[in-house]
Amino acid sequence: MTTKMINFLKKYEIWVFLTLAPLLNFVITYAKSKGIIEFFPYTNGRFYALFFLLVFIVKITKGNEGIKNLFGPMAVWKIHPKWYLFSLLFAFTIGLITLSIKAIYHNDISFLQFQLYIPTLKFTLFLLSWAFLGEVVWIGYAVRVLSKKINPFLATQIIGFVWSLWWLPSVYINVGVIEDLPVWPLFLNMMGAAGMCAIVYSKTKSGICVLVIQSMLNMSLVLLPISPDAGDYTYTIFAVLYFLIMLVFMYFMPLNIHSEPKKVS
Repeated sequence: MTTKMINFLKKYEIWVFLTLAPLLNFVITYAKSKGIIEFFPYTNGRFYALFFLLVFIVKITKGNEGIKNLFGPMAVWKIHPKWYLFSLLFAFTIGLITLSIKAIYHNDISFLQFQLYIPTLKFTLFLLSWAFLGEVVWIGYAVRVLSKKINPFLATQIIGFVWSLWWLPSVYINVGVIEDLPVWPLFLNMMGAAGMCAIVYSKTKSGICVLVIQSMLNMSLVLLPISPDAGDYTYTIFAVLYFLIMLVFMYFMPLNIHSEPKKVS
């Protein structure tokens, strides 16, 4: 790699990553659609490919110290317990509100009488690993870097938009995602997710806490009957609520991504 290319990459590092990330999953998904990649390597490998793309770029621009810094937020865990509780309950609560809206609209309390779907340990570990890689890539790196260049709220929405673009190829072939995800609610959901992850990070500086809130978003879509197959625009209602509530939090809790975390005694 020439000096000119390295300098270009250093100057436009975040924009290069945000351009290449969706393109990478497009290539991987195209290979899956042609039978070149099997289901299991595709479902998990796309996340690791995204992560190693980031590591490759950061290694060139910032060296080993930059790679180490990617994991810095994951070392912050001693925060006020209320943030762990908030992160555990936030998405699940919005899911329950979604079901309550359906029950009121249909005047049918049975929508609130459901059994939680308990995923297998293997699937739960996969969800946690995906959320971990998502925290490192989209929040620990992308939001932190981009918010130094532009308005932090705008940064979260750009990240959420690109995050959705990264998912689009998988949604198109309906593999490795919740089946039949509608596109525009997906964008709202991911932009809302990026915003809420940034809010939690802004208040705690903890990658662990961000991991919890993102894991619970993923788990809530599995545990509760709010995925697209629930009908009645259930997922759309959930996505809209998640996005709107994120906006309310943004209004009352402005982002301060780069401040030092508060000490917890």
